[in-house]
This record gives sequence, structure tokens and C-alpha cells, in this order.
Amino acid sequence: MAALFNRWLFLLLFPGSLLCAGTFQPQQIHSISLHSGNMHPFHGSVIEINHNISDKTLEISCKIYTDDLEKILVKNYNKKVDLINPPNKPAMDSLIKKYVFSHIAIQVNRTPVAMSYIGFENESEAAYVYIQANNVATLNKLEIRTNLMYDLFDDQVNIIHLTIDGTNRKSNKLNYPATSTEFNY
Repeated sequence: MAALFNRWLFLLLFPGSLLCAGTFQPQQIHSISLHSGNMHPFHGSVIEINHNISDKTLEISCKIYTDDLEKILVKNYNKKVDLINPPNKPAMDSLIKKYVFSHIAIQVNRTPVAMSYIGFENESEAAYVYIQANNVATLNKLEIRTNLMYDLFDDQVNIIHLTIDGTNRKSNKLNYPATSTEFNY
């Protein structure tokens, strides 16, 4: 118990000692982002899958930190990547589609589904990648295999949410190195 107390005391006093020692300037606090550079405290993505019964589609979005997605695209394809202000959006779409389709596979009722790439957009510090699968009339079982960002981070967590027609929602989490999960209805 004393060791735990000492650890918490250290965490409380250490930032103050940096300010007093002059090695950390107060104005630097505003320039540090949890998601800039190598400051990520967490490496994760969120995959949202909505089964739209009336349209017979799976509407899929993948939320990934923009800087992480840029890093993996540069690493894997050796191309200049700028997802915030892309000088050539079709080229960025092509890289993202290639990456995502090589890292996500979905089966519905034990049958692989063909996915179509819709596009991507940025919101704050995250990139949203949109995909759709057509001709999914019924969904009793969905299996997803994904290793998004595993080729960059060995602490990656991928959270998957599946919603049936906007109401019945289930969620699973894949911690590296786990690559597959299933949902049964």
C-alpha cells in the first residue's frame, strides 16, 4: 500500500518539480496534444457496422487517428501522404482503400461479403473511412477479421460495434494480436 501511495505522490509532485526546475515551460502545456507526434497514450480504431435492413446493406465506418493512418500508409506504400490537406484526394483514396481492404474481411452468415469503398474524411484528429456491402438481406452471424494498424503498433486495440437497423447494438474488442471476432443474432 505504501508503494502505491508513493507512486501516486511521485506522479502528483513530478510535474511541479519540472516547472520549478525550469526544464518545462508552462506555455508548452498548450502545445502538447495527446495525438501529435509520438505522444499517443493509446493506439486504437473503432469500426462501426450498421446493418440497414431496408436497404439490405452494411454501412461501415472505420475511425482511425489521422497521424497513425498517415504513418502506416507511408510505411506500407512509400508514398507522400497528407490526409488533412490532400493535394491529390483520388491518390489518397486509392492508398486508403488498398490498406483497409487488405486489413478487413467480413463474412455474413458464413459467406464473404464484397465491400465497396465510399471515401474518407477528417474530423479533428481522426480519419473516417467509409465502406459499404450490398445485398445483405438477413444477418444472423457476422464474422470480422481485422488487423488494422497491427503492422505499426503492437499495443493496438480495435473496437467493433455492430448495430442492426439502428437498434440492437453489440460490441467486441480485439487487442493485438487477436484478429477475429463474431456476432450472433
